[in-house]
Amino acid sequence: MIKKTLLGIMALAVLTSCGAKKNNDSMVQEEEKIPVRVQKLEKMVVSRTLDYTANLQADEQVFYAPASAGRIHKIYVEVGDRVKKGQLLVEMDKTQLVQAEAQFENIKTEYNRAVQLKKTNSISQQAYDQAVTQYEMNKANLEFLRENTRMIAPFDGVVTGKYFENGEIYSGGAFGGASKPSIIALEKINPLKAYVNLSEQYFLQVKEGTSVSLKSAIFPDRTFEGKVKIVYPTIDPASRTFSVEVQIPNAKEELRPGMYATMNFAVNQTEAMVAPAIAILKLQGSNARYAFLNRDGRAKRVDITLGKRFEDKVEISSPDIKEGDELVVVGQGRLVDGSLLDVLD
Repeated sequence: MIKKTLLGIMALAVLTSCGAKKNNDSMVQEEEKIPVRVQKLEKMVVSRTLDYTANLQADEQVFYAPASAGRIHKIYVEVGDRVKKGQLLVEMDKTQLVQAEAQFENIKTEYNRAVQLKKTNSISQQAYDQAVTQYEMNKANLEFLRENTRMIAPFDGVVTGKYFENGEIYSGGAFGGASKPSIIALEKINPLKAYVNLSEQYFLQVKEGTSVSLKSAIFPDRTFEGKVKIVYPTIDPASRTFSVEVQIPNAKEELRPGMYATMNFAVNQTEAMVAPAIAILKLQGSNARYAFLNRDGRAKRVDITLGKRFEDKVEISSPDIKEGDELVVVGQGRLVDGSLLDVLD
């Protein structure tokens, strides 16, 4: 009886073992292959940049007014008008100018007479010197009045302020919203410029001619190009920064003074690993990034450090990746470390 019982237990054990083996074989056979697409990692030349922000300014700006008070005869421009260098902008009352011109003609006649008499030694040196001095003084005064009676545009630009009307008296003060004493304000907006304070550690890297790319929130899909025009030669001991002036061409006048912009200074170029941004995954609840590689048909999870972004690509670095590795770019959302891969063409 005992012998039969032992035989039964042994038979049951054998059956159980066979069943377990069949179940394990079934599990191995049923491991899912996850379809993915891969892309070989390659290096490319990328620019190292410094990112800063700045406000754009007009390349030149003048608050235009005569040197002395007087009645405004006529203002020939309005706010928003584009003007050319040499164009007449404002004309003041001409009374003083007309009087000075008449007086100068008389003094000029006396001066010419003195010059002729000097040639024949028919005039004393003192009288001659007085005639020359009188002529030079009145000539300078006449030029001064002409310059301050007819105000001419010093450069191509745009009228950005008008603070008086025809017939009003300009008294030399700042009125009508002007920040400085002026009748009109004129700005040159092509090109524009910006002043940026850079950390002293970049003093040897940023030079005159360094390329700068600029972005504005007003044009989110546009990038504008500029260059460093001036590198100031001293470093501020309080902030440990140095200043640079950036010049931005603005032929279409799309950018305007006062706009806030992000500026990227291209300081050097280097080779870096670049991958499609969609291939990089973010660990939920943190800023950690990771990706999956194809290692002999199985998924290998690797931690990734991100660098500069280039449209739909991003610079990546990790001690676990090298050029030529196959990065999973489609289907990575279903993977875990060790997943069996079905790599699609």
